[in-house]
Amino acid sequence: MVLNEHSIGEVKKLSYRPDLPMIVQSDRTILLEAQHPLFNEARQALAGFAELIKSPEYIHTYRITPLSLWNAAAAHIAPEQVTEVLGTYSKYGVPSTIVREIHETMKRYGLIRLEKAADQLLLTSDDPLLLQELTSYRSISSLLEEHREEHEYPVKPYARGLIKQELIRLGYPVQDLAGYTSGEDCPVSLLPTTASGKAFSLRGYQQEAVDAFHAAGSALGGSGVLVLPCGAGKTVIGLGALCQLQKATLILTTNTTSVRQWISELRDKTDLDPAMIGEYTGERKEVKPVTVATYQILTYRPDAESDFPHMELFSKRDWGLIIYDEVHLLPAPVFRVTSGIQATRRLGLTATLVREDGREEDVFTLIGPKKYEMPWKVLEEQGWIAGATCQEIRLPFEAKWREAYAHAGARQKFRIAAENPRKLDVVRKLLDRHGNDRVLIIGQYVEQLEQMAQLLDIPVITGKVPEKERESLYQRFKAGDLTRLIVSKVANFAVDLPDANVAIQISGTFGSRQEEAQRLGRILRPKQKENTAHFYTLVTRDTREQEFAMNRQLFLVEQGYKYDVIEIESLD
Repeated sequence: MVLNEHSIGEVKKLSYRPDLPMIVQSDRTILLEAQHPLFNEARQALAGFAELIKSPEYIHTYRITPLSLWNAAAAHIAPEQVTEVLGTYSKYGVPSTIVREIHETMKRYGLIRLEKAADQLLLTSDDPLLLQELTSYRSISSLLEEHREEHEYPVKPYARGLIKQELIRLGYPVQDLAGYTSGEDCPVSLLPTTASGKAFSLRGYQQEAVDAFHAAGSALGGSGVLVLPCGAGKTVIGLGALCQLQKATLILTTNTTSVRQWISELRDKTDLDPAMIGEYTGERKEVKPVTVATYQILTYRPDAESDFPHMELFSKRDWGLIIYDEVHLLPAPVFRVTSGIQATRRLGLTATLVREDGREEDVFTLIGPKKYEMPWKVLEEQGWIAGATCQEIRLPFEAKWREAYAHAGARQKFRIAAENPRKLDVVRKLLDRHGNDRVLIIGQYVEQLEQMAQLLDIPVITGKVPEKERESLYQRFKAGDLTRLIVSKVANFAVDLPDANVAIQISGTFGSRQEEAQRLGRILRPKQKENTAHFYTLVTRDTREQEFAMNRQLFLVEQGYKYDVIEIESLD
């Protein structure tokens, strides 16, 4: 973060400076000139406390939200640093109302605290009048015990998560300092040499992430989210946290393939006896000191009226740590259970805090605030992930498809555009261009993928493919026996194909920013030879698909990636 020497008072008085790239507006939006020489510098500075909402060619629009400021505060960024950055790059200075709002919003984090004394959970504050005001709300008072002191209010034992959810809705995020139960001991260490004989230790940034979560074992640590790019080794960071705490650990992840990759990493990089590692999936139900389960099995129930029979996994052992892999995908039923286990340490791992359902506040409240973030481009510069070129290839409709598109409803319009038959020709050309590369063709619609697989004679993995067959195809791709593979969204998350260096995205889930990030992430593992990857997105020109593509790309643009738009004609 770049800071200048202006004080807050001076920031308010800055005059017009046309040589700077940013305009800060009184509605908390920020306009940033994408062609300005200071663009990259300013973009990196904004990333700590603002979110990108639009990224057309010349002007990018950011927004400062309460949650973005609270995450900044939890990461020890001071209000003065935020206003200093805005003042450094703003043409017109910073409106005084924005300076005041930033200070007031950020200082709300920690005004209300949860603490523990004599086994009693207490809601406390240094501002008794504020505490009295907030506890007068029925939604808060119903979660409190009868006896109350001026500075502290006893909280009902079951309500630790609920009261935090209610208070953030009122605009007061709670700093939870009530600590954690110890959990069952599980002695475990990282190996200096992997099972395959390679030297192993945590990279510098991986150790920093573990330390930020652990916070030397104090109440300031033990819950939070670590945000790192795909390919940065989030699984290894999870192993580091496990070895730091040495407690029984429940690891939740997206699918059976990911479960087995976690188990493989545990066996390869720790000294855990394999008999202490359990798989809890649709195929096996093992509960061991370190257990790896899927979100799907936890949220399974026979029908809509039934309970979730596998949620009891949360109480099967005295867990000392729960790791939520791909925490941005955490299902609503797991949120509800997590609300009731706030005395257990919780670690969230993700490449992006973006949730398409808008429940980022629940991640902040129930898993914990962002404790560490490593920008994608920084890791690229250090060689830990591959450099990537991103290209959006626009192509037209044939006349009969254009007519069908014109008469379709909004949702059907998107699918018609996504399944444009002309995409097959583009894929063929890209496969010719990358004849010596490892290529993933990724899409949303199973029929489209199966048809392309048949026409191109390339194996396809969808949700219909049995797990054993998927594993076999993944292994053949890793071994180099296959150099082309077609995959549906089942491969969006936690599938480790380190040698893939080209991805061709033929369709996606509407405007999903996190899906775009995950799909690029499939090809960012560092390469042994040329450390470069190529990401192509095929988009039907002047359609709903083109509109959604702009939204999908937002998160990656915020991380510093640039999409070059190419018309199909130029491919020839």
